[in-house]
Amino acid sequence: MESGKHGIDGISPKPVTEIFKAADLQIEMAQTSAKKPDPNQLVFGTSFSDHMLMIQWTAARGWERPQIKPLQNLSLHPAVSALHYSVELFEGLKAYRGVDNKIRLFRPMLNMQRMLQSAIRSCLPVFDPKELLECIRKLVEIDREWVPYSNAASLYIRPVFIGTEPSLGLKITTKALLYVILSPVGPYFTKGTLDSVSLWADPKYVRAWKGGTGDCKVGGNYGASLYAQSEALAAGCQQVLWLYGDEHNITEAGTMNLFLYWINENGEEELVTPPLDGVILPGVVRQSILDLTRKWNQFKVEERSVTMKELVNASKQNRIKEMFGSGTACVLCPVSQILYQGKNLHIPTMENGLKLTSQLFENLADIQYGKMKSDWTLLVV
Repeated sequence: MESGKHGIDGISPKPVTEIFKAADLQIEMAQTSAKKPDPNQLVFGTSFSDHMLMIQWTAARGWERPQIKPLQNLSLHPAVSALHYSVELFEGLKAYRGVDNKIRLFRPMLNMQRMLQSAIRSCLPVFDPKELLECIRKLVEIDREWVPYSNAASLYIRPVFIGTEPSLGLKITTKALLYVILSPVGPYFTKGTLDSVSLWADPKYVRAWKGGTGDCKVGGNYGASLYAQSEALAAGCQQVLWLYGDEHNITEAGTMNLFLYWINENGEEELVTPPLDGVILPGVVRQSILDLTRKWNQFKVEERSVTMKELVNASKQNRIKEMFGSGTACVLCPVSQILYQGKNLHIPTMENGLKLTSQLFENLADIQYGKMKSDWTLLVV
C-alpha cells in the first residue's frame, strides 16, 4: 500500500496492517467474575460473560492488535457513522457444552465468511475469517464456565462491526471497531422449544428487496422490521411472514429462514425453501437443514420460490405437511397458522406430529452437543 511506503517530509509512517492475527492477542483478565445465571431461568440476550474481544481499525494504521478485555462499556463520539448511517453489522453463533463436557462451536466458519461478506457490502475493512475465528475461540475458552451446563441452553456469541469515524459526512469510514460479546441463552421464544407460532402475512411491508442488503446481517434489516412486527402482534399473530413482489412470494418469517414440507403440485414429497436471490439471508441452520436432508435422500429438496397462492391451494388440497422457521437463535420453530388477506390459513404442522421438524431438531442437537461426531463442529476446549 502506498501509504505504508512513503511518509511526510521523509518520515516513514507505521506500515498499514492488512489483517489482524490471533497470535498477537493481548489478554487482560477480569479481577472478579460475575454471578452466572441459572440455566433454567435464562432470558435471551440479557446476561453477559466476564470478557469481550475488541479490535480497532483505522485507515491510516490498519488493524491494531486484537485484545481480550473485561466486559466494558464502549466510549463513542456522538457523530460516529454507526449511529447516524447504520455503518454496522453483526453475527450470531453459539457454543455448546457437550455430553462429554467439551465445548463446541457449530459451523463457525460459515458465520465468519458471512460476516466478511457483510463487511464488504458495508464498506467496512476486510479481515481474515480464520484469524477472527481463532480470536473468538480463545475468548470462549477464557469464559468457558459461562457455557451453560445444560443440553437446553448454550452460549450465544455476538460479533459486531461498527464504523466509528466521528463525522456527519456520508462516506466510507476511516475508523472502525470489531468486538465480540458472549451471552448464555436458553430458548429464543418464551413459550419454549418447538412450540408453534402464528404468522401475519401482509405485502404492504417488505423485509428486503433485490439489490438491497437482505442477504447481509446488518442492523438496518432488523430495526426497520419492528413496525410490521407490532402490527402482527396487534392482529393476534406472533411473527411476520415477509412477502415479496406482485406474486406475494414467501421469503422469511420474522428473523428466520422458512421451510415448507409438502406434497408439491406434481405429487412429489418435497422440502422447499426460498432461494438465495439477494433477498434471503444465507442462514447457517438453513444450510445445515439442506445438507442433512439432501444426504438423507428421502424426499425432494429444493431451493425455489413459493407464492401465497400456491400455499393457499396446497392448504385447500391438504398437501401441506409441516412448515417451520430456522435460525441460530431459535434453531427450529414450527408454524401453525398464517393470517393472510383477512383469513386464517391453518398449517397442520403440530397435527402431523412434527415428524420432520423433530427429526431435524434432534439431529442438529446431537451434533451441537457432541452426541454425534461431525466435522461441522469446532472444539474449543
